[in-house]
Amino acid sequence: MSRLLAVRILFVAALFIASAWAADPEAPQSKAPENVYRLCPGDAVFVSVWKEESLQKEVHVLPDGSITFPLAGRVKVSGLGTVDAEKAIAEKLKEFVPDPIVTLVVTGIEGNRVYVLGKVVKPGPVVMSGPTTILNALSLAGGLDKFADEGAIKVVHGTEIIPVNYRDLVSGRSMATNRVLEAGDTVLVP
Repeated sequence: MSRLLAVRILFVAALFIASAWAADPEAPQSKAPENVYRLCPGDAVFVSVWKEESLQKEVHVLPDGSITFPLAGRVKVSGLGTVDAEKAIAEKLKEFVPDPIVTLVVTGIEGNRVYVLGKVVKPGPVVMSGPTTILNALSLAGGLDKFADEGAIKVVHGTEIIPVNYRDLVSGRSMATNRVLEAGDTVLVP
């Protein structure tokens, strides 16, 4: 199947879902659910505008959290779900396209990554394809190497440093420090 055909099929499916959603006036449409995927810098998205063949493009979320799209220019999308990102793009396009219907499909989640550094088998970035805990990230990094200090593992979350009780986690005594990681977090294993 050609890529263009696949994109068109996805576009038609998205329109069908959107029209069914819009047909229900009782459906809550103003607030995105908490469990939606939020766009991150580095993610790839395919944006298309219905009935506007020239306005179909795959773009990446830039480090500043924005995308650049024809006619709309730079649009801030980092932290938004796809529905809110579609609305933000449509708002910018209204000046040039009457009643634009924008569809945004996430095609790559490369921006949704954490970093595992130090004494693990495979240090480096870990792409999160779903909710990822500290133990998940350490497992994806191949586990601790034989010289790792199990008692000094920490997570860097923004400017916050959070200690991890690895021995409690692997023994099953307590899962209190097995937090779900967020994009950009770093697990440090000295």
